[in-house]
Amino acid sequence: MALEKGKIKIIIGFIAFGDHTAKYLPSFLLSLKNQTEQDFKIIAFNNGEGGDENEKYLRANFPEIEILSAGKNIGFAAAYNQLIARAFAIRAEYFLMTNPDVLFEPDVLEKLVNRLAADRELGSVGPKILKWNFLENKKTEIVDTYGIALKSGLRFYDVGQGKVDDKKFRYARIIGPSGACGLFRMSALERIKENGKYLDERMFMYKEDCDLDYRFYLIQQESACVPEAVVYHDRTAAGIGISDVAVIAARKNKSHEVRRWSLLNQQLIFKKYWHLQNFVSKLNIIFYLIKSFFYCLFFEQFLLSDYLTIFSKYDNLKS
Repeated sequence: MALEKGKIKIIIGFIAFGDHTAKYLPSFLLSLKNQTEQDFKIIAFNNGEGGDENEKYLRANFPEIEILSAGKNIGFAAAYNQLIARAFAIRAEYFLMTNPDVLFEPDVLEKLVNRLAADRELGSVGPKILKWNFLENKKTEIVDTYGIALKSGLRFYDVGQGKVDDKKFRYARIIGPSGACGLFRMSALERIKENGKYLDERMFMYKEDCDLDYRFYLIQQESACVPEAVVYHDRTAAGIGISDVAVIAARKNKSHEVRRWSLLNQQLIFKKYWHLQNFVSKLNIIFYLIKSFFYCLFFEQFLLSDYLTIFSKYDNLKS
């Protein structure tokens, strides 16, 4: 079906924040400019101060990019809610959520859109994401993610992360794409709104994509990876494998701030969806809470205050 006159097919939304993202903008935006699918509009949300290096670069080199800002860092979820709301105002058909620390192969948008257009059962799709060594400008064959999958006990993981790329990963069942890059059908996003929001703004950063994908899962809105669409990601907080040992090893490479967000937001997910879990899943949640408490007690004492006060912080959640 042809789009209405003047209607934009895809809104591409990304968040800029200080020197964390400024260095990526030239290569990131050039890879978008070279896409075979060109029916899109890019909107940036500047989570830094107005007039910073990101904004100056965008205005000087890509004046066609619309820039939104709150004049301060309002977090990942709140910024994306504004980007998605803007996409609805423009009446786009699809919304691409993407980090600026990624590099697109030229046919990524075309292949993602074609997959969504061909299968109305899908609410979202994601590309195969491989690791990108930004400092050496080197594309690798190491998997960043094929998408987010779910284990019993509300535990989420990136399929294939840290492994050498293998065709077997394309057959894994995912509940949604990674927040690093995913294409969403706008009508599907409308179905999973929670208190008028698309992403939970209590999640300042980290695991907000898990929460979003889980809400798609709850309404049985399917997702898929499109492995022929390839994106490269210079991820700052990555792990290898899904075992307890692998998770602990990966935590050592993450900042205190990331580990704190991970704890707070995982607990928030438990609190939000506890009432929907079966007996086995509840047992797994309890077991995880016990394990994580003792791990914090012996190895990450800086998290204990957050661990012990977590439920009082989210008293107003449905339980």
